[in-house]
Amino acid sequence: MDDVDGMTILQAACFRLGMAGSQITQAFSQRVERLGLTHKQVGLLAAVDAGHASSQRDIATRLNVAPSLVVALVDQLADLGAVGRERSAADRRVQVITLTSKGRELLAESAAAAEELDAELHASLSLAGRKALATALDELELSD
Repeated sequence: MDDVDGMTILQAACFRLGMAGSQITQAFSQRVERLGLTHKQVGLLAAVDAGHASSQRDIATRLNVAPSLVVALVDQLADLGAVGRERSAADRRVQVITLTSKGRELLAESAAAAEELDAELHASLSLAGRKALATALDELELSD
């Protein structure tokens, strides 16, 4: 193990993307914290609003998180008055999650925070860098 090179890890794309993602997540989290939200709660609100998921199971799949985390997030958001839960007419075992007017308001404020952070990120890049970032994100997207 004497030939281990820390620079291999530090220069690896997977590591660098993870570090950048962590920094961006932290910056976004600080912005939505003012709203009383976490970035994971915002992700849930966005997935439901965009029509990508409505049941707790669908949300867990969409966000690539454990179903137990979704239960906790839904409980927290319900306590804030941001989401409602209804039994599915097609399958009574399924709870359908919907945004309330408060949830849509929080999502709009979160979207403004995301746009502000995106503007700051883009401002730090050249035009070629912004285009390359958009292309790389499109190519790296793992799920719709």
